[in-house]
Amino acid sequence: MKDSKIAPIQPVSGTIVPRFAGPSTFARLPEIRDVNSCDIAIIGIPFDAGTSYRPGARFGPQAIRQASRHLRTQYHPSYDTEPFIELQVADAGDITCNPFNILESVEQIQTAATEIMGNVKNIISLGGDHTIALPLLRAVNHHFGPVALVHFDAHLDTWDTYFGAPYTHGTPFRRAAEEKLFLDHASMHVGIRGPLYSRNDLINDEELGFKVVHCDEFQTEGVEHVIGRIKDRVGKHPIYLSIDIDVLDPAHAPGTGTPEIAGMSSRELVNVLRGMAGLNIISADVVEVAPAYDHAELTSLAAATIVYEIINLLARSPKK
Repeated sequence: MKDSKIAPIQPVSGTIVPRFAGPSTFARLPEIRDVNSCDIAIIGIPFDAGTSYRPGARFGPQAIRQASRHLRTQYHPSYDTEPFIELQVADAGDITCNPFNILESVEQIQTAATEIMGNVKNIISLGGDHTIALPLLRAVNHHFGPVALVHFDAHLDTWDTYFGAPYTHGTPFRRAAEEKLFLDHASMHVGIRGPLYSRNDLINDEELGFKVVHCDEFQTEGVEHVIGRIKDRVGKHPIYLSIDIDVLDPAHAPGTGTPEIAGMSSRELVNVLRGMAGLNIISADVVEVAPAYDHAELTSLAAATIVYEIINLLARSPKK
């Protein structure tokens, strides 16, 4: 499926069919079964059994797809791209997860993502809670080896357990570090803020190999400084992006399970992503959209826009 030169099947045009109508896929893209080859697959992972506070991210994938109807997808002037002409992007539907068994769900996600990545060049996953990042990193590692991990989040997600449970949305990157799924000299968190459980949390996190861009740095140093730190850290390594929507301030993304005030603005996040154009991004996830707590699709639209930004980033990644 990877090398076909057939012209991409594009999304349904908003100039022909109103954006509130038409297919229910992400950005009204074709389904993966309807294309001969695929560069980027959009995958829903409706799993939220790993949440520690407000549940509901299992409804995130469909909410993001619904909000994506609003997007204008033909041309992105910030990247000078026509992504759906340059790449074949398709919606691969949802991965089936057992809502009553976290370990089984992790295995299901890993198996399905590994298989899909064997047939496409990149995947962008719609969460779901952040537990899903662990099996996704396993799938990426299967095909690419360890990658630089750039993790946007209000929280570290490197705690050992919650109530004795090792697989939750607060522990995926501790497990990933133990399995050596990311490059410990080229990975970082962006947007971390707020109180912690212990004064040792940041020390323990650094021992796993992470550097931290605290959210305050956007105020004191600015977006360009943050972009520079990311580029210096990841270099030319292949990159996996993991974006928890709660990296945004609740004013910009109220519909999430563990909101933290004093977060990034949607403008700051989008501009950081645009500053990463040209880096070697492999795949990504956007997680923790819980639409039951949303207002006027603020969170879902932010997530859908971020996914579209990532598609354009992949269009500008170095060609393999």
